[in-house]
Amino acid sequence: MPGRRRVLGLVIALAALAVLLVLSVMIGSTTIAPSVIWDSLFHPAPGLDQFAVRDFRVPRTVVGLTVGIALGLSGALIQALTRNPLAEPGILGVNAGASFAVTVAVGVLGIRDIEGYMWFAFAGALIVTLMVLALGSTRQGSSPVVMVLAGVCVGAVLGGAREALQLTNPAAFDAMRSWNAGSIAGRPLEVVGPILPFFAVALVLALVVAGPLNAMALGDDLAVTQGVRVLPARILSVIALTLLAGGATAIAGPIAFVGLMVPHVARWIVGPDQRWIFAYSVLLAPSLLLASDVLGRVVILPGEIPVGIVTAFVGAPVLIALVRRKRASGL
Repeated sequence: MPGRRRVLGLVIALAALAVLLVLSVMIGSTTIAPSVIWDSLFHPAPGLDQFAVRDFRVPRTVVGLTVGIALGLSGALIQALTRNPLAEPGILGVNAGASFAVTVAVGVLGIRDIEGYMWFAFAGALIVTLMVLALGSTRQGSSPVVMVLAGVCVGAVLGGAREALQLTNPAAFDAMRSWNAGSIAGRPLEVVGPILPFFAVALVLALVVAGPLNAMALGDDLAVTQGVRVLPARILSVIALTLLAGGATAIAGPIAFVGLMVPHVARWIVGPDQRWIFAYSVLLAPSLLLASDVLGRVVILPGEIPVGIVTAFVGAPVLIALVRRKRASGL
């Protein structure tokens, strides 16, 4: 019966995601009817609404779907890897490392194509991930609170350095203002293509390490007695996390809290099994991101609020609630 409930939950999550995909294409400064969306995709013809659907809203929705999956799965991975319920790529500074590296690539080195600066995003995410894991380690093992503090400090330093770079040449960095806030608006489909192979590799790696991470949740020593090779599992987890967090940041900028909230919701629904948590995160995270993006479009019409700001408004109270919980020290 529990297995049936989990499958039913996945079906409901998939249906909710499908609804939000449609709403993301429909809702904006003007509402477009589903019939127009259908014609735009399958019976293209001249017209302002069809142009808006094909050239703006569909790419925006695809970007939101892709980035949401990456953020949700990276959050689930880093929480399982560190056994830290407060872990999330944004909070631990991983996104800040990727965004700083992209800022250097675009603003200083003049790299404009995602095929070029995505490598900087991967490198920045990897360096900060290893740095925070090292800073968060104590003689008694990994400390969730120390790790969060280390991530916040590293993220603050890199965020300040990024802002300083932008002040040195405002004209060169002006095009990155929306990206810096974390936004999926105006991103063409071309930015998704180069990242997709890396996301596919990360998904495969997540499937491979899900079982070992379940065993490692009980402690490395017990995992070893069960035949788990702990070090390879950690390395593969870090690689997958780097590809997901770095790729998502390269596409949409630093978007925080999605990777924090969604794995917790998934854990409340399915329990501690990482395989189910990963599956639910892949569906729930893009739903949250798309819902936040739709909300950001309508609250200050005719203007918009970047999705990264909306998720921060929602996620900050969630972080405070988790910190105040007595059992927020481990998974």
